[in-house]
Amino acid sequence: MTHALVVIPIISLISGLAAGAIMHRSDFCIAGIFRDLFLGRQRVMLRALILLIAAMMLLTEMGRVLGLFSSPAILFGPPSLANVLGGAFFGVGMVLAGGCVVGTLYKMGAGSFASFLTFLGLLAGSVFYAEIHPGWRRLADRLTFHTQTMTLPELMGLPVFATTAMVLALSAFWIARWTQKGQLQRPAVVAGYLQPWKASLLLALIGVSFYGFIGTPMGVTTAYAKAGAYIENFFVPAHVASLAYFKVQSLMALGRFGGSDLYGGGGPVFDAITSMIIGIVLGSCISALSLREFSPTFRLPWRQVISVILGGFIMGVAARMAPACNVWHLLGGVPILVTQSLLFVLGLFPGAWLGSRLLVHWVLKA
Repeated sequence: MTHALVVIPIISLISGLAAGAIMHRSDFCIAGIFRDLFLGRQRVMLRALILLIAAMMLLTEMGRVLGLFSSPAILFGPPSLANVLGGAFFGVGMVLAGGCVVGTLYKMGAGSFASFLTFLGLLAGSVFYAEIHPGWRRLADRLTFHTQTMTLPELMGLPVFATTAMVLALSAFWIARWTQKGQLQRPAVVAGYLQPWKASLLLALIGVSFYGFIGTPMGVTTAYAKAGAYIENFFVPAHVASLAYFKVQSLMALGRFGGSDLYGGGGPVFDAITSMIIGIVLGSCISALSLREFSPTFRLPWRQVISVILGGFIMGVAARMAPACNVWHLLGGVPILVTQSLLFVLGLFPGAWLGSRLLVHWVLKA
């Protein structure tokens, strides 16, 4: 465990630094991908996201077949309709906030005051979820429809390798068409801009390397809950101690290099996996400073202020309802066809559409 407490924060920090810089230079924001899809019918970044997921799928399956690591499916829960509801609420929140849980971090690192407000909303939402956790957990358990399988191939009785190969073949067909038509890149408009397809491949490499070393897909929302719990614990420690959610300990990372499995939760206790947040913010900040793009603006329309705080709050709650965030599901679960993650995405699309409608008719209203 001592080894894990030293290695995991270092690797998390390095991975966060690299991911933060890449996302800043490519403006790779999942919330922006869905917003652009529904508001402007722009699909360049959505194609880049599909490329990222396909690359993650290929690299993860190669690692599994070669015996470098096992499938991380054990870190996910059984499928539940609660995953759809959590994904829908998350979709609404991320569009209203103008960034998902990771997009908020890299934009905040680049000097966005709006993203800082979203960050505060995320902390508040994560803490609020602890108040409703017992009731939501009971409802989610009732909505769980298959407790013995974690992935779609298991649920359907299909071989994992053949199913993955079929999905990859279909993805390769479309990616090849997009590449041929130049639909995976944008005209470079500023110095230092990183094309979406390059960002996708780099982020896939970082994500799979992170799992290979640490034993868990990349994710940050538990760290939000933990940070919020630390703040609340400073003011009302007795109340924090009484909340069941902050006492939950779950498997967070599989043992690597002879180490033991790592367990942790959202309570105010250090568990060696939270330095990813610092790395993403710092990596983006360094990138913005190097490009002379760090220029904080504190004057915001009041509608935007309300929108980003409310969006952050909704995301904070939804990430725990789902459970977990879009990064965990899209880049961790979907590449290995985890049913829980596929249900999350099923809810994410209509949620993002509704968030886009609210953004247009309320936030952007003249």
